[in-house]
Amino acid sequence: MSNTHLPITITLLTLVVGLVVPLLGGRRLRLIHIVVFITGCAATLLALISLTEVLHHGAFVYRFGGWAQSVGVEFTVTPLSAGMALLVMLLSTVTLVYAFTDIPTVVERRVIPGYYALVMLMVCGMLGMVYTNDLFNLYVFMEILSISSCAIVTITRKPENLYAGLKYLIIGTIGSITIFLGMALLYMASGTLNITANGELFARVWHLYPVNARMAVGLMLTGFAIKAAVFPMHTWLPDAHSVAPAPSSALLSGLVVKVYIVGAIKVLFNIVGVEVLELTNIPTVISYVAMAGMLMGSAFAIGQRKVKRILAYSTVAHIGYIVLGISLLNETGVSAAMFHIVSHSLMKTALFLSVGVIIHRTGRQYVHEFAGVGYRMPLTMTVFSIAALGMIGIPGINGFMSKWYLIIAAVEAGKPIVVPVILVSSFLNAVYYLPIVIAAFMQRSRQTDHIMQGDHLPPTITAPLAITGGLCILFGLFPQLVIEIMQTAMPALL
Repeated sequence: MSNTHLPITITLLTLVVGLVVPLLGGRRLRLIHIVVFITGCAATLLALISLTEVLHHGAFVYRFGGWAQSVGVEFTVTPLSAGMALLVMLLSTVTLVYAFTDIPTVVERRVIPGYYALVMLMVCGMLGMVYTNDLFNLYVFMEILSISSCAIVTITRKPENLYAGLKYLIIGTIGSITIFLGMALLYMASGTLNITANGELFARVWHLYPVNARMAVGLMLTGFAIKAAVFPMHTWLPDAHSVAPAPSSALLSGLVVKVYIVGAIKVLFNIVGVEVLELTNIPTVISYVAMAGMLMGSAFAIGQRKVKRILAYSTVAHIGYIVLGISLLNETGVSAAMFHIVSHSLMKTALFLSVGVIIHRTGRQYVHEFAGVGYRMPLTMTVFSIAALGMIGIPGINGFMSKWYLIIAAVEAGKPIVVPVILVSSFLNAVYYLPIVIAAFMQRSRQTDHIMQGDHLPPTITAPLAITGGLCILFGLFPQLVIEIMQTAMPALL
């Protein structure tokens, strides 16, 4: 197989498995697990090979059927898209392995094949959004992702899940329509749907058709902000992420919202371009929105008592960090934003998976109920604590490095006001994460003796927790493993 075919192979592999799994039926769960696991591992390996090839030989364009750019469909494989594809496949596979044990405890057996199918279709949508270089197909893959995301929230059929899923669907549809209108306005002015071609024409379009161009950019960025839960357009996220099954929450918070940010990056840098952005107040507006999200997301999290709702609001705050880095328009800032996408994806996956185990084993969902949990489930709470300390920004964990790079980028961009905002937001992170960790390891519980016990978890739970927690530490100690890849991608963006 030619390495140029790897991206389409990975995408089609997840699509085909997503369509085939429901046909196997609920009585063949072991076979379904084997098929999903092999597919995830194979696609992750192919994504790793693809990234290695791009880093060594440069980016390339995959044209379907050999059609010309003006009429054909393209995938662009760059260090950014290949790296995001690897992240999507790695964390999706890890989460699916966790789901093998977790999902049968929360949904009916006959529904389980449908759940795995939805996740594979969701992964296909994420890969398509990351790779595609065509606005229409970006929208198509986005809708695949949107519908499957809503479905994995409502999979348990509980009233609160149905409410959250309906709210997610309604607000997400508003975001989709907004993006579609923006794409239509841009197409009216430029006459092409190809992202690269739009980028080459945009400076001219901006001057010849200023109303169309400004409305198109505004609508697309607003739509992606809704999809990515950027404050203050985040209202759907706390309900959806807090009531969904643990694997669904990990996928939604760890990956899905990040892919929508990648869609916004395509609009900002591949279409509009830095030269045009510097002539507008768009970066300034984005930076103020980002800083508001960093502070308000954390403030809302402090007011919560359910741990999963704390994690959900925390995502709103950390989306702010990512958007802030993008708004700085310099290499260090955008690299830091991409690094935080990786860091937050790992940390939030570890947090939701560990909380899912705790809720399933102990039934404890509130902060005050976590007293003594660290002695009853030391491995699980250790992974939770590593990720939580990373979210705060403790040195040695990946979250610290992404915040450090953001501070450097802000100073380079001549925006020192950003530094105290990052520090205050990190302090607020500590206010709502540390009480959970302290309660788990330092407070006594009537139900739990202060004697360290074993978690006694199956390998399908232990391995995902160990992998996500271990990677948080690895990238905290060796951030260059990620940041160098991101810096390689910067010349194509800035």
